[in-house]
Amino acid sequence: MGLRPLKRATAVAAALFAIGCATAFNYLDPKGPGFTGGHTSAARPAGVRKGVLVVSFNIEHAERIPQAIAILQRHEPLRDADVLALQEMDLPGTVAIAQALGLNYAYYPASRRPAHGKDMGEAVLSPWPIETSWKVPMPHLTSLVHRARAAAAARVLIDGRPLVVYSVHLGPPWGMGATRRREQAQAVLADAEKQPVPVVIAGDFNSKGVSERVFVPAGFTWPTRDVGGTAGPFSFDHIVARGLTPAGSPPGGVVKQAKEASDHRPVWARFAPLPPTAEP
Repeated sequence: MGLRPLKRATAVAAALFAIGCATAFNYLDPKGPGFTGGHTSAARPAGVRKGVLVVSFNIEHAERIPQAIAILQRHEPLRDADVLALQEMDLPGTVAIAQALGLNYAYYPASRRPAHGKDMGEAVLSPWPIETSWKVPMPHLTSLVHRARAAAAARVLIDGRPLVVYSVHLGPPWGMGATRRREQAQAVLADAEKQPVPVVIAGDFNSKGVSERVFVPAGFTWPTRDVGGTAGPFSFDHIVARGLTPAGSPPGGVVKQAKEASDHRPVWARFAPLPPTAEP
């Protein structure tokens, strides 16, 4: 190894050591912080769409928001979503997307990344009214920077019918074992089981198997089961639902022409309209 490669390797090792020693600041209060806002003047008129379109997108560290907005506007399967679940978001990025697309939003950061001091968390956005929102803390911290995770939950009124949506980001394979990742999913499921209305759970699961092992046995359908790679060759990003019927052929997919905004690809799922008696 020459002097220059040796210096480069040493610098990389030092950077990794520094990151490993830095610890994230975690927002552990189950009540927040949380941020909500609106950038749509009115609810969509009834009958605009015969069905419900859900889109989920992990926008890597919220660093390329203009590119993400362009992707969400440009690709037909993503346009005019009834629900948009975002991961790895900060508040400015969430607000920028809400403003550009004319959406209401609910955003809940879970931690502040030590590398750049930005809050990181999940968001639910919709052109429909967000009646209420809350944070769902998940167990376990990631290795190295010890980051907490929490889902953002929101009750959205689509044509006046309630739908509860969770935007989730489970722990990564290199920072958390499969058992702990399933326990994080089970924390979200426990909250979802309290809801008497249809439910969507969408996000970066950092796994394909967690849907099969946690959500499907609990009665959730899985329209993104066969979408293939969403983070390189890995099928990590998914949408599952309870009380909604997948619609279309295929009922879900991934937009692979979206490399300029993130290391993940946005996924989408279509469902039949919410039932008239969505809530007892």
